Amino acid sequence: MKKGIIAILSSLTGGIVGAIAAAKKASNKTKMFQGYADKHLALFFMMNNWVRVKQENKSIVDYLEKEGLRQIAIYGMSHVGDTLLHELQGSNITVKYGIDKNADNIYTDINVLTLEDDLETVDAVIVTAITFFSEIDERLSKKMRCPILSLEDILNELLDS
Repeated sequence: MKKGIIAILSSLTGGIVGAIAAAKKASNKTKMFQGYADKHLALFFMMNNWVRVKQENKSIVDYLEKEGLRQIAIYGMSHVGDTLLHELQGSNITVKYGIDKNADNIYTDINVLTLEDDLETVDAVIVTAITFFSEIDERLSKKMRCPILSLEDILNELLDS
């Protein structure tokens, strides 16, 4: 009789532990997907503002020239970084290099480095990874002595001017 009760209790305990583990895993996945959704929504709004800036015949080049920023680096060389690079090509602004944690897997027209590499002096770094700007700003500020600018802030300032 005792063996039967122990077996039942053991089975119930295992089931409960398994259910808790499954619920925790599902919760972690939900948080991960929510993080992706939040990031992509923020990127959508930023890109929408970029279109609005263009519709108002304003440009990032004009902003950078007004601020006296001629040689820059771009942090975050995924879709947004590549779009920024193409926007600046053919202007008086020189993009000296890109910075990205996945530098080895990025193929673009400029050299892409990681934060661990030696980073050449530039007038400013424009960060396109807007959802992680604070962390990136903190890390870059320890390594570089130039303004670290958020692309999102640049676009908002252009819309407000």
